[in-house]
Amino acid sequence: MESKHKISCSLPKLAVAVGVPLCLTTAMIFLFGSSHNKYRDTAKPFWFPPTWVMHVGSLACSALMGVSAWSVWSDGGFRAESEALPLYVAHVSLGMAWEPLVMVMGAVWTGLGFCVVHFGTLVACYSAFRNVNPAVGELVKPCLAWVALLTFLTFKLIYLY
Repeated sequence: MESKHKISCSLPKLAVAVGVPLCLTTAMIFLFGSSHNKYRDTAKPFWFPPTWVMHVGSLACSALMGVSAWSVWSDGGFRAESEALPLYVAHVSLGMAWEPLVMVMGAVWTGLGFCVVHFGTLVACYSAFRNVNPAVGELVKPCLAWVALLTFLTFKLIYLY
């Protein structure tokens, strides 16, 4: 009986933890991702991913980090690990800032700085989440790879814009 109560209490947390970042990322894509896109309009080497891949990667990272945050939240980690919640909020904020900076405005130097800070934030998030639950820390690794790719692509865009 107690496990049913725990599950029913954690489902609203799951909806918030995954839904909010997904909605914010989707809003950023619709607001900044389709028209007047400097990234799309710039001639790039064949190995640069198309815009839709960038959007899917951002959505996947948001969902994965949302599940990670939910697990940490459900395990009481946002209370026990005092830096976990601010790091997660920083990750969401930095992830939302990259698209308008780089893909729309073409501010690649600023975008590169954001990417480096975002990667460092994710490393700290990985450490904080892993302290709560080692399996949850593993869920952050694909997002680390994604932000590393964004950092590399942003660096390469400096020479294309």
